[in-house]
Amino acid sequence: MSEMNQMVEGVAAGVPFVAVPPVDPAAPAALLAGWHLMDEPASERAMAAAVPMAGLQAWRVYFGLPLSGARLPEGGPEEVFRRASEDAVLNIFEPVTEQAAGEFPAALAELRDRLPGATGPLGVFGGSAGALVALEVLARGDAGIAAAAVASPVVQLAPMIAANERRYGLTYSWTERSRAVAARYDYVDRAAELTAPLLLVTGTGDDVAVREPAEALHAKVGGELVTVEGMAHEFPPGTPGAAGVDAAFSAWFARRLRG
Repeated sequence: MSEMNQMVEGVAAGVPFVAVPPVDPAAPAALLAGWHLMDEPASERAMAAAVPMAGLQAWRVYFGLPLSGARLPEGGPEEVFRRASEDAVLNIFEPVTEQAAGEFPAALAELRDRLPGATGPLGVFGGSAGALVALEVLARGDAGIAAAAVASPVVQLAPMIAANERRYGLTYSWTERSRAVAARYDYVDRAAELTAPLLLVTGTGDDVAVREPAEALHAKVGGELVTVEGMAHEFPPGTPGAAGVDAAFSAWFARRLRG
């Protein structure tokens, strides 16, 4: 039976998740917890398929983001897009990040109890908006994180908003409040708060708004910076980009977390 066939699906402290068991379910294991993209892979199941990190002695837990999947608002994806069009910072990035980071400790505590052998070191990971959550969780420093890995990461929110303006042909109207939120989600500025070893993975085909902040953060915190040739921002399951992210994450956590 494959690892994906053994996937555990459920809800922990109100947070939907899927989890994939370690190589040896009878032995103690590390626990890797992460968040998907709003682009592809855009769900916990899709993220598990894109970045399975097979072969690790670790439970891999993929959380569903707020405003996605089972937690879509009434009106579905169209309503999310409408809210983003009105104010992407205040209607999407801030509430999603704050809720996901805030609900993580209780979900983690429940999963430590529910997943057999999940007593080893903790790692966090994410992609794009999910990377923003992982960085925020890491910066809060209350979960005992041993290592982190992010792909296509939103390291600075303001440049990402500019990238979306180019992508969708929109103009974002900054306010004092939204500028304050963007300043809070600037992890180059908050680099001193990121105290665990960090892997940053970017694609050569991604926007400069992602690549340059990732390089700036790497210059401040060290860790590793891996570039996946030809990868754009998205990395859907089964693509070379997903394979590149999976290989980088797998090697990183295999070295950093000995379950």
